[in-house]
Amino acid sequence: MTSKFPRIKLLLFVFLASIPAAFSQSLVPLTVGKIMRDPKMWIGTSPSDITWADDSKTIYFNWNPDKNPSDSLYGYSLSDKKISKIKLADRKKLAGRNGVYNRRQDVRLYEKNGDIFIVDPKGQPWQITNTVDRETNPVFSQDELSFIFVRNNNLFSIKLTTGQNTQYTDFKTGNKKDDPKPGEQEKVFKAEQLALFEVLKERKEKKDLGKKVTEAEKPQRPKEIYIGDKSVSHQQLSPNQKFVTYRLTKPDKSAKSTNVPNYVTESGFTDDISSRVKVGAPASSYEFWVYDIEKDTTRKLSVKDIPGINDKPDYLKDYPKQDTAWKKKERDVVIHGPIWSENGENAVVVVRSLDSKDRWIMQLNIDSLSLKLLDRQRDEAWIGGPGIGGYPTSAGEIEWLDNETIYFQSEETGYSHLYSFNIKTGKKTALTSGKFEVQNVTLSKDKKSFYIITNEVHPGEQHLYRFASTGGKRMQLTQNTGAHEATLSPDETKIAIRYSNSTSPWELYIMDNPKPGEKPAQPQRVTESVSKEFLSYPWREAKVVTIKATDGLPIYARVYEPKKSNGKAVIFVHGAGYLQNAHKWWSQYFREYMYHNLLTDKGYTVLDMDYRASSGYGRDWRTGIYRFMGGKDLTDNTDGAAWLVKNYKINPRSIGVYGGSYGGFITLMGLFTKPDVFKAGAALRPVTDWAAYNHPYTANILNEPQADSLAYRKSSPIYHAAGLKNHLLICHGMVDVNVHYQDVVRLSQRLIELGKDNWELASYPMEDHGFVEASSWTDEYKRILKLFEDHL
Repeated sequence: MTSKFPRIKLLLFVFLASIPAAFSQSLVPLTVGKIMRDPKMWIGTSPSDITWADDSKTIYFNWNPDKNPSDSLYGYSLSDKKISKIKLADRKKLAGRNGVYNRRQDVRLYEKNGDIFIVDPKGQPWQITNTVDRETNPVFSQDELSFIFVRNNNLFSIKLTTGQNTQYTDFKTGNKKDDPKPGEQEKVFKAEQLALFEVLKERKEKKDLGKKVTEAEKPQRPKEIYIGDKSVSHQQLSPNQKFVTYRLTKPDKSAKSTNVPNYVTESGFTDDISSRVKVGAPASSYEFWVYDIEKDTTRKLSVKDIPGINDKPDYLKDYPKQDTAWKKKERDVVIHGPIWSENGENAVVVVRSLDSKDRWIMQLNIDSLSLKLLDRQRDEAWIGGPGIGGYPTSAGEIEWLDNETIYFQSEETGYSHLYSFNIKTGKKTALTSGKFEVQNVTLSKDKKSFYIITNEVHPGEQHLYRFASTGGKRMQLTQNTGAHEATLSPDETKIAIRYSNSTSPWELYIMDNPKPGEKPAQPQRVTESVSKEFLSYPWREAKVVTIKATDGLPIYARVYEPKKSNGKAVIFVHGAGYLQNAHKWWSQYFREYMYHNLLTDKGYTVLDMDYRASSGYGRDWRTGIYRFMGGKDLTDNTDGAAWLVKNYKINPRSIGVYGGSYGGFITLMGLFTKPDVFKAGAALRPVTDWAAYNHPYTANILNEPQADSLAYRKSSPIYHAAGLKNHLLICHGMVDVNVHYQDVVRLSQRLIELGKDNWELASYPMEDHGFVEASSWTDEYKRILKLFEDHL
C-alpha cells in the first residue's frame, strides 16, 4: 500500500513557498537572542541631535544607517532633497551647533572646541580666538560691539572693532596673605634710625615718592578676589558693565563617596571606581556675589528677607523634637541668574531652596543688592515638573518677552503651564491652562509667538502648537498620532520634526511653518532608518487604556493582548519613577516592547502601567509617592493585576511582575508586601534601601534619612524582606555606579539570614546600570522568561 504522506508534505512545501516573504518571516517566532541583539545591527538607528544651518537651507543630524560603531553627522539639503554624510574635513569647517544671536538675529556667536567663533549674515563662520586656554559661554555685550566670555574662570571681553581684550575679574583660589606687620619694638627702632641718620631719611622719602608715582601711573586692573576653597561659576557682566555677578560653591569635604569595585579589568587587578555619595551626605553650599567694578568692592547677596525663607516643612510634625528645635532656621538656597531684560535695565533671579520645597522668582536691584518677590511656588512634597526642573540646580524655563514682562512655567494649578508677569504692573497672566502639561517651549525670534509641545490631545501624545505670546487660541501644527519633537529653522519658515508612533522608531520629517490663516501641511518624511528584518515582524500596537485606581483616579496603561490567552499575565514596571511609558510613541524601553511581543506570542497578557509618580499627568500624580515609595505606586500595579483578572480572565495565581531600577524596587516591594498578588518577579538592578541611593533624587521624595527615618523605613524593601513567599530573580550589574551592587549584596545577606530559599541572584561583572553587551541582555531576559514559564 502506497503512503499518501509524501504527497501531503510536497503540497505543504509548495504552499509555504508561495507565501510572500514578509508574511512567511512573520511566522518565525521571536526569540530572546534575536530581540536582544545590538539594535543598530538589526533594527536601525534613528536620527538625533537635529540642528539647522544658519542659512536655513540644510538640516544636520546624527545618524548611523551604515551600522558603524558610532553615529556620524549627516545633512539634508532642502534644495535637492538629498541626504549626504558630512566628511570629517567638512565637519571641522561647519559652524558649531550652539550659541546666541544678536538682536537682529542675523549674527551668531558660539564656542567650538574651546575657541570662539562668529557667524556673519551670509552664514560664514569666523574664528575669533585660537588659544590653548579654553574660552566658553560667549555672549554679546549690550551695545553688541564686543563679546564677553569666560577663560580660566575669569570674565573677559574682546571688542569686535579694535580687538581690544579686557579682563574684568581676577579670581584666585586660597586666601590672601597679609603683609607682615612690624611689632612695637620694630616700630620704635625704625623711628630712631630715621631720626638719627639723615641719609636714611632722604632715601626713604625718595622711595616713597617713587612708589606714589608708580601707583599713579599703574593701569586699572580688576580686584583680586580670593575665593578660598570654593569654586566660582555663572560669571556675568551686567549690561552697563559696572557689575559682575557670580556664584561661589563650597563642597562639604566630609561627604564620603562610595567605591565600586571593578573585578574584570585589562590589568587583571581589581580597580575601584569612585562613585557618588549617599542621600543625606553633607551638601554643598551656594553664595551669590556681586563685584562692583567702579568701587572695586565685593558684596554677598543676603537671602534673609525672602518671604518664607524660614518656613519649616510639614513632615517635621511627625518628629516633635525636630519640630520644636526649628526656631526660624534660614534654609539654604541656590540662586540662578540674573536674567537681564533686553534694554539692560531690569533683572530677575530664580531662587531654589535646597530642600526643594520652594521656588521664588525675584526682581534683583543690583545697585542696592535687594530682592523683590514676583512669584513663589511652594510644594510640601517637592518642586518639579516640565519647564521647572526637579532639582534645586535647575533654573527652569524663564525669559523676557519685553523689557517689563517675563514668562515662566509653574505647577500652580497642578499642571505645568506657561505664565507671564509684568514687573511694572505686577500683573500675572496664565498663557495656557487645562488638565495637561506644557512640556517644551520655544519663543519666536520676534518674541510674538510661542511654539509649545503639550499632551492636551491625550496624555500619551505630544503635539506642536503655535500661539501669540500674549496668550489666546493655540494652533495645532501636528496631527499624526504619536509624539513630535520640533526644531525651528533660523528664518522660522520651516520646522524639522522628529516623529514616532508606538510601533515605529523616530524618524526625521520636515514641514512648512504655516503663515497666519494657512492650514498646517502634512510633514514630509526625510529618513528611512528601520531595517527590513525589523519590519518583517508585525509588531503589536498595544492598547492605551485607563484603569480605575483604589482611590478612584485613572491609571494610564498599555496592554498587550494575545490572540489566544494562556491565562497568565506579566506586569512590567518602568524605571526612573518620573517617566512615562503608557504612551503612543516609540518607547525608550524598546527591548522590553519587543520582549512583550514575544510574551504575547506565547499567550501571556502584558500590562505596562504609568503608576503614581510617572510623568505626564501633573503635580499630584508626580508627588503621589512623597514619603512612601512602594505605597500608591505599588497599589496602582496591584490594581492593574485585579483589572487583568476581571477583564482578561487571568488566573490570579498566574501573575508575574518585573522591571529595572525603580521597576526593580517595585518588584521587590510587590513580592515582599503583596505576596498574594504576584506569583513570581524579576527585580533588575533594584534599589533595596533608599538610604543607599543618591541625594538629589531621593531627598526630594523621602527627605533626608537622618531627618525622616519613618519614610525610609516604610519605603525600603530590605525592611520587608521577611514577607517573601514566592519566586524572586534578581539581576544586577557589578559595576553599577547608579544603583550600587552593594545594595543587592546587603539584601542577599538579609535573605540568607531570614532562611529564604526561593530566590536567586544573577550578577553581571562587566555591566553598569544600563547594560551594554547583547550577551548580558540575552542572559538576563532568558532568565526572566524561564522564571515566568516555570512559576506562573
